[in-house]
Amino acid sequence: MQVPISGEVKEGFEKVKTVFEENFEKRKEVGASCCVYYKGKKVVDLWGGFRDKNKKQYWEEDTLSIVFSTTKGLSSLAFALLHSKGLLDFDEKVATYWKEFAHNGKQDITIRQLLAHQAGLFTNDKKLNYEVLTNEEILSNCLAKQKPYWNPGDKKGYHAWTIAMYQNEICKRVDPLKKPLHIFFKNEIAEALDIDFHIGLPKDIPQHRVAQLIPFLPQEALQEKGHTDMGSILKGILNPFSYFYKSLLNPPHALNLNNFNNRKYVEIPNGSAHGFGNARSVAQTYNEFVTGGRNLHIRKETLSELESVPLHPKHSKKDLVLHVDIPFSLGFAKPSEFQNFGANYRSYGTFGAGGSGGFADPEKQIAFGYVMNKMGTHIANDPREFALRNAVYECVFKIEQKQLKEKNSTVF
Repeated sequence: MQVPISGEVKEGFEKVKTVFEENFEKRKEVGASCCVYYKGKKVVDLWGGFRDKNKKQYWEEDTLSIVFSTTKGLSSLAFALLHSKGLLDFDEKVATYWKEFAHNGKQDITIRQLLAHQAGLFTNDKKLNYEVLTNEEILSNCLAKQKPYWNPGDKKGYHAWTIAMYQNEICKRVDPLKKPLHIFFKNEIAEALDIDFHIGLPKDIPQHRVAQLIPFLPQEALQEKGHTDMGSILKGILNPFSYFYKSLLNPPHALNLNNFNNRKYVEIPNGSAHGFGNARSVAQTYNEFVTGGRNLHIRKETLSELESVPLHPKHSKKDLVLHVDIPFSLGFAKPSEFQNFGANYRSYGTFGAGGSGGFADPEKQIAFGYVMNKMGTHIANDPREFALRNAVYECVFKIEQKQLKEKNSTVF
């Protein structure tokens, strides 16, 4: 079957289109989009394939897909904007802004520790079912009363769902208009930059614009031979007492990936995982921060914070939820041996379950976005995203070498 591919790439980035096409031919891609900005210019904007598992409906230019934890990056850019506006301090205690948070030994947790996944609040002892998630007062009380699973700052564990729940509570208290996180993002970033990204699927977006999520099959996970420690993951899924289970599978609707095709659940504006967008919207948002934040009036101090080295826990670098070493800073993943994206430590971004991802590379002035509907099984470095990312840097390297050669030739 001929796979429809649309969009464009600028001169020098043709390799990215070749790899995008290869993803469909060799890496089981069904539908996807990829977008890249380089030095403030959009150099890649591709989309193609199908938005349904039966391959009957084309993936269009405006197709949206759930991006899971890639959402965390966009939510954290909104949090960075709060910092830039002087509405919060990353080193201030959360309880300074939200006094109820101080319950059960949380009085000294800083925003920086929380956003580094070091607060020990990776789950909630109450089942975060639909009724809880849609009741603002009940959810807020659950979060405020939760006791940390370790001494904050000593260890880290991926706050798969809860991190944006806490961000939301803080946002409502520091924003002068008391906006929840998804509304603050919509008003202050999405509308300001004219991007098509949403935290929680809006009711007014028709279903034909939304790609069908295609979950991976159990046998695909068992056959995985990449970086993923699938043995630990499967043990975690099967053990309701494991940190993995507690973090990733509470709320309970996450137990069945097909629930993410049900608008009842994905219309809930959870800034950790219920983001809907395309690669263009992800890359465009990161590009604003890569190029100095002129449109959003981002302070240099905020940009420096985003680009700084991550805060490591005192006693263990290994993530107690994911069983790998992924450093986090201010809500973002930072480059590591496990997931080495970007040119150096200044890069920051997040990657979603199944393969999506977005990041900023201030060193090379690259903003990258990749979104798809067929879920892969990697925790990080999904082969499709990884191949596209490598192609981008290969193209940039060749462009820089050509420019250097031309510069040297003019000197002599």
